[in-house]
Amino acid sequence: MVLYLVFHLKIVSSKKIGVNFSHFGGFDRIFSGYQISKMASRSYSNLLDLTSGDSPAFGQVGKRLIRVMTVAGIISDLEDENNNSVNSDSSSSVSQDRMIIVGNQLPIRAHRRSEGEGWDFSWDEDSLLLQLKDGLGEDVEVIYIGCLKEEVDPCEQDDVAQTLLEVFKCVPAFLPRDLFDRFYHGFCKQQLWPLFHYMLPLSPDLGSRFDRSFWQAYVSVNKIFADKVMEVINPDDDFVWVHDYHLMVLPTFLRKRFNRVKLGFFLHSPFPSSEIYRTLPVRDELLRALLNSDLIGFHTFDYARHFLSCCSRMLGLSYQSKRGYIGLEYYGRTVSIKILPVGIHMGQLQSVLDLPETEARVGELKQQFKDRTVLLGVDDMDIFKGISLKLLAMEQLLFQHPEWSRKVVLVQIANPARGRGKDVQEVQAETYSTMKRINERFGKPDYQPVVLIDTPLQFYERIAYYVISECCLVTAVRDGMNLIPYEYIVCRQGNDRLDRQLEVNSSLPKKSMLVVSEFIGCSPSLSGAIRVNPWNIDAVAEAMNSAIMMQESEKQFRHEKHYRYVSSHDVGYWAHSFLQDLERTCRDHIRRRCWGIGFGLGFRVIALDPNFRKLSVEHIVSAYKRTKNRAILLDYDGTMMPQTSISKTPNSEAISILNSLCRDPKNVVFLVSARDKQTLSEWFSPCENLGIAAEHGYFL
Repeated sequence: MVLYLVFHLKIVSSKKIGVNFSHFGGFDRIFSGYQISKMASRSYSNLLDLTSGDSPAFGQVGKRLIRVMTVAGIISDLEDENNNSVNSDSSSSVSQDRMIIVGNQLPIRAHRRSEGEGWDFSWDEDSLLLQLKDGLGEDVEVIYIGCLKEEVDPCEQDDVAQTLLEVFKCVPAFLPRDLFDRFYHGFCKQQLWPLFHYMLPLSPDLGSRFDRSFWQAYVSVNKIFADKVMEVINPDDDFVWVHDYHLMVLPTFLRKRFNRVKLGFFLHSPFPSSEIYRTLPVRDELLRALLNSDLIGFHTFDYARHFLSCCSRMLGLSYQSKRGYIGLEYYGRTVSIKILPVGIHMGQLQSVLDLPETEARVGELKQQFKDRTVLLGVDDMDIFKGISLKLLAMEQLLFQHPEWSRKVVLVQIANPARGRGKDVQEVQAETYSTMKRINERFGKPDYQPVVLIDTPLQFYERIAYYVISECCLVTAVRDGMNLIPYEYIVCRQGNDRLDRQLEVNSSLPKKSMLVVSEFIGCSPSLSGAIRVNPWNIDAVAEAMNSAIMMQESEKQFRHEKHYRYVSSHDVGYWAHSFLQDLERTCRDHIRRRCWGIGFGLGFRVIALDPNFRKLSVEHIVSAYKRTKNRAILLDYDGTMMPQTSISKTPNSEAISILNSLCRDPKNVVFLVSARDKQTLSEWFSPCENLGIAAEHGYFL
């Protein structure tokens, strides 16, 4: 029989073995011993403390994994094998019977009745949360949780909640106005939204500094949403899908209540690089909250890469990619990462294209812009959409290519801003002044090169502008996804009625052109688009000129390529794919043993494999004494020498203990370290029979 003793970090052998390890700086606790069936990640910190009965150090969640000592011999079962912790819910089976979708806003339109008493409700057909139902299957019941856009008087809230639940299967979260303002207009829009779009508050004029009261409101609202989920969830069967940055700490509240909840999260905004994200004072709290999900989705590989980099640099976690899936090991749970850009709702667009109102509006616009090439921009009026950069590029185009005067028109549709504040006012002022300057410089009595539409449009009106435009321009400096190019491509495909209105041959291939910023989420999916750096005004102007001058056959080829992708990767495909991965990720929930540890937003669940067993100290000592051959492998930094020690040279007591081990003919002792061969050889030259594996075993 051969006994293997592996010491790494703060693992302590009992004095009963006959060797006193108390002089090793890292050996400051009694190791009770555990065997893990597979290699564990270092995110298992505090695991051994927890299961051995010691008090875990909840604050030190970032330290490395305590490695285990494995011995040949009898292994006793884990105590209370049939009992879960007080926080562990009953076993669950994977089912697709019901999906709880949680978002900041319900997919509901609410209108107070004209007489002032009561409300009328209808579905918001433009809501992504409603559209994604197409990918979940008819047999899946969907329950929505979120806020209404309109404020409801407290005396009406019970009746409204009952109506929404019975008729629409929606559970409203009613937030006091002051709390909502601090949550949404405060933390979400003044701190998270700018940071995720790479805007730092370097001065008071460049954004709001971190406000603790806004953060507290954010956490409070997430707790309210969690309470609403708990009112309707069946934790054994239901899936929960949380959407966007408004609810990033919600997974912690749900995981704390139901350790095995099947929980997915999708971030619809960009996720910034670690150098930007690390400036957020609550960076660790948000990361750990997201890691309480089972599946985290991002639109692009870059967003996922930034998130993984933050987890690595700030939490010390590592990830693995296996068979096309990316997973983070977090306290025994595998948190899967999904990269999947969202799509559009093809059925909704095609139904609007078929409306008589759309056909009539297309005819009006065709007459209005007769004999002119229309370039189209559709953006929200905010600082990240790059509207002013687009206008400057149009000005440069007309300056460098005067032949396009009277022939090219830029139509800019500016949707109302979703936020509010000084930055929105500055964007509006700059947009209006730039448009005025361009029209005064290049305009004629019968020609305005820039047409700005800043009043709300009906959806069919916007569709009509897509249909008559030769090129769509998106110059956002940062955007999570941006589905405007997708909508434009589908509308340019059109139908027979619109072709007759445009006086084009329906049998000919359709055409479209895109000039898109390289900083938006849809850019990697549109390989036929002309990608630009929106900050390079000259390059954007030349891209606009290239789009106008491109041969018809090339425009047709690019359009066909884009249309195939957009029509096959719609919102239903996106939702179905996410649900499939969520089901796969949660498949082994039923066989895991779960323990909840930590307080507040530091809460996390330790999930153990069924083969996890506790070792008995008595058996370890007995095995050590009766074996004839023992292999003892010792780590140095963090085990024999504390990480916090200034002097890393081993003292005389450590050398003496090593010599005691090495003198026993039954022992083969090796020191394994990342340090170089020369240093270790000099330090441990007094130990004659000690084996040294330097540089992680490169030199023996």
